[in-house]
Amino acid sequence: MGLYRVLLVDDEEDIRVGISRKIDWAGLGFSLVGEAENGAEALEIAEQLRPDVVLTDIKMPFMDGLELCRRLTQQLPAAKMVVFSGFDEFEYARQAVGLNVSEYILKPIGAAELTAVLEKLRREIQAERAERKDVEILRRLYEESLPVLRELFYTRLLDGQIRGRQVVERAARYEIDLSGKSWIAAIVHVDGPVAELSGSRDELILLSVQSFFNDHFSLENCTVRQVLYRDNLALIFSFQGEAPVYALLEELGRVCDLAKSYLGLNLTAGVGSSCEKAEDLYQSAEGARSALDYRVLVDSRVIYIGDLEPGRSATLTFDEESERALSAAVKLGSEEDVLRVVDGLMAQVRAAGLDLPQCHYFFLELVTCFLKLARAGGVEAEEVFGANFAGGVQVTDFASLEELSAWCRERSLRLRELLGRRRTASAGRTVEKAREFIAEHYADPDLSVEMLCEHLHLSQTYFSTLFKRETGMGFTAYVTQVRMDAAAALLRETDEKTYLIAQKTGYSDPNYFSYVFKRQFGRSPSKFRSEQ
Repeated sequence: MGLYRVLLVDDEEDIRVGISRKIDWAGLGFSLVGEAENGAEALEIAEQLRPDVVLTDIKMPFMDGLELCRRLTQQLPAAKMVVFSGFDEFEYARQAVGLNVSEYILKPIGAAELTAVLEKLRREIQAERAERKDVEILRRLYEESLPVLRELFYTRLLDGQIRGRQVVERAARYEIDLSGKSWIAAIVHVDGPVAELSGSRDELILLSVQSFFNDHFSLENCTVRQVLYRDNLALIFSFQGEAPVYALLEELGRVCDLAKSYLGLNLTAGVGSSCEKAEDLYQSAEGARSALDYRVLVDSRVIYIGDLEPGRSATLTFDEESERALSAAVKLGSEEDVLRVVDGLMAQVRAAGLDLPQCHYFFLELVTCFLKLARAGGVEAEEVFGANFAGGVQVTDFASLEELSAWCRERSLRLRELLGRRRTASAGRTVEKAREFIAEHYADPDLSVEMLCEHLHLSQTYFSTLFKRETGMGFTAYVTQVRMDAAAALLRETDEKTYLIAQKTGYSDPNYFSYVFKRQFGRSPSKFRSEQ
């Protein structure tokens, strides 16, 4: 583990030197990465170095220690603050309790006392980080939970609670192989003397049936997964080619007959239609459940929905999951993400065999999703759909499903592009407004990021991230740069006194102005003027 970073702040150089020399920093697990002689300078250094611990005096010029702690609590909430103070400043220092200050040390500062404080802080930091970062424990817990998570995954897959890309992502996370070319779901219902004696189809019976299928089911080029499902046993079959439906039905019938002979159990298997993707298994499971409903009327161990409802068409709706997937792809995804979602929706339409009214309702909901995205992003509908768009789309406006698919692909990509432009333009306008505000108010010594964010109606966290991304500088450094540029111009172009220039550039203290100016240009204001 690396050393924890310490920033030392005190306006007395001899105190800083004494502390830095008396403490065995590395031996305590720390590294003194920076020093500052006042709070204002410390704030800028902390923005760059991001220390883990800040040791600061209370009374300092330009910005005192308590104000520094207040600012750093916002910028570095995880940092530990230690405040130094004289005895007569005790009441003043009590304010530190509300500023997330960890320790309060009376001057003169003893090496033993400070060492004890640092040891305590090291233990606190280690404990906090261990709590957050103990990856091995979390991984072990996750691995122990994998069987339960896989069982839950299959159950939710059959119920249609996870769809599309989410199925693939979760399967990968749970180390589940979904490489089949065709899929079928079956649901096995248990009746018989053993079930009647137990009073219910409890888990022990279902587990025995599960074990029985594991031992006796055999079909070439077929992989079967078994999961307890709604007081039944669900079987998920995957094939590397086209599903051999009737060979599967025959094998299921054989196993059900064996269960009657060996276990005394009456098993009825409802079998759904085949599908090409694992994410569509909920449709096959729906067919399997419907097939089981016929067991009272059909005297058969195995009931196939395709035999009972050969012309059956699955209902397809543009549901919440579809809308979330499309919205996420259009707003935040790549072009490939958008096309993958749109093509997936089109594939569902083709596979479902919708009649014309159902198809129309589906695309009406899809276009409504486009309109909601456009309105939320400040994009006019005409920009997406064209000048003559009347608010809807008719399936009969297109010559084929391929033509309608191409239209959806084009509109979704167009909407993604327009929303991206709006976001980029919005960020640029926000930063430009911030620059203008700073240019107008840099002479105000009270100018702060809080004041600016209140003017822009933005949170400080979002603004700081946006401003640094667009300008490459933090707020404090940028304001200092603007003030210094203005001061240099006044020194070159006017004969005004230095203290007046300091006031005009936002520094109420001429000494601090000179200090910052020398740090920026390497020479004092008076020398800078003489050289010009």
